[in-house]
Amino acid sequence: MSKHFSLQPLVHLARQKHDAAIKKLGLLNHNQQTAQGKLDMLQQYRKDYQAKMHEAEKGGMTLEDLRNYQDFIYRLDDAIKQQTAVVAQAQVSVQNGRGELTETQRRMKSFDTLAQRHSETERKLEAKIEQKMQDEHNGRRAAYHNTAHSEEN
Repeated sequence: MSKHFSLQPLVHLARQKHDAAIKKLGLLNHNQQTAQGKLDMLQQYRKDYQAKMHEAEKGGMTLEDLRNYQDFIYRLDDAIKQQTAVVAQAQVSVQNGRGELTETQRRMKSFDTLAQRHSETERKLEAKIEQKMQDEHNGRRAAYHNTAHSEEN
């Protein structure tokens, strides 16, 4: 009968942490993609609004209309700056999540290696015990046959 692997709870915990790190990285990637999508949308909106302002300038516009366009573009620029910071932070979070995942993979592999070594040691021990029992059985059988043949002669 094989002996229970004493580190099995740690193997289980390492797998749980690894699974959690995978889920976390997926969420972080999603958040980063969402933040990047918002940034792209703001940049495109600014570009379109800038083009609209240039078209309006060609047709002539009042100074107040020009200021309104410029004010709105400045607000878009501020929003783009803020969203760029959000994207940068999301990228840092993704990198940290990747590092965490790598660490949990390393830890899980270490425990798996220990578990495999334990199983292999137990298997060898069981094979050795089985061989010893087989040898003893064969020895008794041979002794029995020798005794039976000796009594016949």
